[in-house]
Amino acid sequence: MKNAKLKTVLFVLMSVYLMSGCKVSYSLTGASIDYNKTKTITIETFSNRAAYQWAPMAPMFNTTISDRYNNQTKLRQVRRDGDLLLSGEITSYDQTNKSISADGYSSMVQLKMTVKVKFTNNKKHEDDFERSFSASREYDSSQQLSAVQEELVQQMIDDIVDQVFNATVAKW
Repeated sequence: MKNAKLKTVLFVLMSVYLMSGCKVSYSLTGASIDYNKTKTITIETFSNRAAYQWAPMAPMFNTTISDRYNNQTKLRQVRRDGDLLLSGEITSYDQTNKSISADGYSSMVQLKMTVKVKFTNNKKHEDDFERSFSASREYDSSQQLSAVQEELVQQMIDDIVDQVFNATVAKW
């Protein structure tokens, strides 16, 4: 009986000792940043260069991307010379007929937004890239674009910002 208790105590002590050398690392935000090396980020203003313009779109995008890095990383945003640099522009914002009803008229309209992003990692230049990210949403053609535009644009912005965040600091 004493032998069994002694073995159990030894097993528990050995397990605790062995596990103390292990390190489990996790992040609830998905960001995989070495904060010992990377401390700052510069997010330049993304301008709207799309042929079809909706004035609030660029400010909405800039606020959302800035907020995402503020809320989900420990990076300090600086005006210039950040360890990470994000820049770019909204290159396209279009609507197209998606489907036709039996009477020959459009029944669904697709709204699509594309943002060109240049990412520079001044601590690890092999992570640098320049590419476009897109998102789209559909709405019923019986609705006026002005009635659904703000909500749909915000959804597309959220989607694109997720893609950019994952490509830059989450490495997904």
